[in-house]
Amino acid sequence: MAKTAVKCSKMFDSTTGTVLHDQVIFVEDNKIADVVPASQAGSLEGCEVIDLTGKFVTPGLIDCHVHLGSNGEGNSSAQRPYQTVGDVTLNCLKHARLDLMAGFTTLRSCGDMGYAAIAVRDAINKGKQWGPRIMAPGSPISTTGGHADSHYNPYISESIQPGAVGDGPDELKKCVRMNIKHGADCIKFMATGGVMSRGTTVGAQQMTYEEMKAICDTAKMYGLITATHAHGTSGIKDAIRAGVTSVEHGMMMDEECIQLMKEHGTTLVPTIIAAERIIVKGAEIGTPDWAIAKAKQVYARAKWGFQRCMEEGIPIAFGTDSATPYNFHGKQAYEFELMMGWGMTALQALTAATKTASELIRKNDTIGSLEKGKFADIAAFDGDPTEDIKAMTRCCFVMKDGVVYKG
Repeated sequence: MAKTAVKCSKMFDSTTGTVLHDQVIFVEDNKIADVVPASQAGSLEGCEVIDLTGKFVTPGLIDCHVHLGSNGEGNSSAQRPYQTVGDVTLNCLKHARLDLMAGFTTLRSCGDMGYAAIAVRDAINKGKQWGPRIMAPGSPISTTGGHADSHYNPYISESIQPGAVGDGPDELKKCVRMNIKHGADCIKFMATGGVMSRGTTVGAQQMTYEEMKAICDTAKMYGLITATHAHGTSGIKDAIRAGVTSVEHGMMMDEECIQLMKEHGTTLVPTIIAAERIIVKGAEIGTPDWAIAKAKQVYARAKWGFQRCMEEGIPIAFGTDSATPYNFHGKQAYEFELMMGWGMTALQALTAATKTASELIRKNDTIGSLEKGKFADIAAFDGDPTEDIKAMTRCCFVMKDGVVYKG
């Protein structure tokens, strides 16, 4: 394959959190061969030249929390009785491509029915389909009646549950191993109640410490990271003590949560957009009143915890929970604006979606920055986000693995 030269007038360097000017990224096959100042690039004769002058260039973005099977419906659980696994799998592929077109070259799917996201991941990795890089946990792990359990009446049975359900350490270990057996490359579990699950109290802890530790220890034994859905304070604390890699949402933290995260090196994935969109737009698209009330409950505390994590230097990785009400795939860059509204600079928010995100998912040796030897994942945007963060919603160029998908 011929060498490609990507000309950048503004390029975000996630390793330093700064913007470099007048750079050239050389790409060979699917890797970055070099990144040099334009003044040192020499002749570009013989190269395919991609001119991104006037655009803002970043590493391919990483969204650490999406759900590929749905896309912003007011109440997606109402559709579940009418969907087959085939429907969900096709949705996963479609939505993954929408995210890619928005500049997100890597996604961590945090749970979809019937191992659908794993099937899409494998098809992309084998070259049978095109799309972003995907990490997938299989079925999110829940206790009986927990956030990922079915909440239909007792006379309705499902051959495929929304989550893997168990009670007690031994059953939950089996849930982890079952996901791994079917291809999971990370593990997700539900420590507390959720906004969109009927019948759960959003702040209530739903797993014991011993149950969470069984999940985390088993995943660690297999070399996998863990993520926990956790809004409630006590559930966050026990998940951290149990060794979870990242707390997803984390909206009802107290000071002890902050200090435990700092002590254990836990990462926060805040997903501000999920609650904000439910509060602002949920009623008009049919989100149940009880879900809107729970979103307001968690959102009221979330800003404090986010800002304390920033003050204490706790890693914050970009994630959006894309699929929740009015939170559409391909539109999740609104999260950057919300992160800035809570105190981040534009460059800190970009770092969260590149370097910090790659470190969380343990792929910082191959993605997350524009450096020699890493995969050629490159995105570009109309406008400068340091002047107007809404520029991140205007993706105009996407390269993943050295292949141009947009531009």
